[in-house]
Amino acid sequence: MDLDTILKTAMDNDASDIHLIAGHKPMVRIHTTMTPLDYPVITPEGAKRLFEHMARDVHLDRFSEVQDVDFSYEVPGLGRFRVNVHSQRGAVGIAMRAIKDKIPPMEMLNLPDVIERLTYLPRGLVLVTGDTGSGKSTSLASMINAMNQRYHKHIITLEDPIEYSLVSNKCVIEQRELGADCPTFASGLRHVLRQDPDIILVGEMRDLETTAAAITAAETGHLVFSTLHTNSAASTVDRIIDMYPANQQNQIRSMLAGTIQAVVSQTLFRRADAKGMVPAVEVMLATSAVRNLIREARTFEIPNVIETNRAMGMMTLDNAISQLYFNGMISREDAIAQANHPEKLERMLAA
Repeated sequence: MDLDTILKTAMDNDASDIHLIAGHKPMVRIHTTMTPLDYPVITPEGAKRLFEHMARDVHLDRFSEVQDVDFSYEVPGLGRFRVNVHSQRGAVGIAMRAIKDKIPPMEMLNLPDVIERLTYLPRGLVLVTGDTGSGKSTSLASMINAMNQRYHKHIITLEDPIEYSLVSNKCVIEQRELGADCPTFASGLRHVLRQDPDIILVGEMRDLETTAAAITAAETGHLVFSTLHTNSAASTVDRIIDMYPANQQNQIRSMLAGTIQAVVSQTLFRRADAKGMVPAVEVMLATSAVRNLIREARTFEIPNVIETNRAMGMMTLDNAISQLYFNGMISREDAIAQANHPEKLERMLAA
């Protein structure tokens, strides 16, 4: 079974994900729906051969150690793919996410106008959050590309793995991949501050060491972008604080309040009016009121501040969802299913 042929078929069908699992036909996700491709069932031996076709020695060694490995794979003329290989029922399982060759401009992503304003910030921490597959990487790549076309600066990214290939324009861009170029996000961040960066992208603040290093980088005058798997601004702040031991949490609240610039939380919806997906976006901007709430451990009040500052560009997730619904872009069922407060949103949609 030829891997590149499978991937071409998947791309021709506008698939976002490809799953190659022993005992199943190749499966693809097309606009949230899993669909089998018309190929033979994959055998355990076939799944292993597909893995070996994509992987370098370092990936094979990593898989033999922990039974999981992440890397990227590129097919010339077709595109790049983010790959996870794992062990399931004693056989190899492969999950691939298609990464589009061209970085879409921000105006094509249906993001709020305020997101572009974040690319003009001189320093601080900007977090783009959401579930896996919510479009975080695409939004960040588009933001980085906008700055690349405007500034003469030095941009360094730390990614696991590299997804979009960023080409230096006015900026000088370096992309470092975990495993191939640095062992961990935290290690890469410790050294990146000696590499004269202006803008730093950290693929994910997944542990305390990485989070502390990212906040330190923002404190020292850099503009730092990163991601978390959280679904709202308030839960993002809480997640960061909760990473720290109890005796350090007051200190980190103060540090975070001083460095945070914005939290952008994305949820993707299948469009009801056309093919494709569209994001609902919660936006929190770090006003003095928001910073005070973070310092005083009153993050439960952040949604109220967002609600009362819509004129500044802030928006709660449920209000963003309601806008998409009233614009005819998503269905009522999907809107309510993914709301933070389904009963409240249902009343809002009925009004």
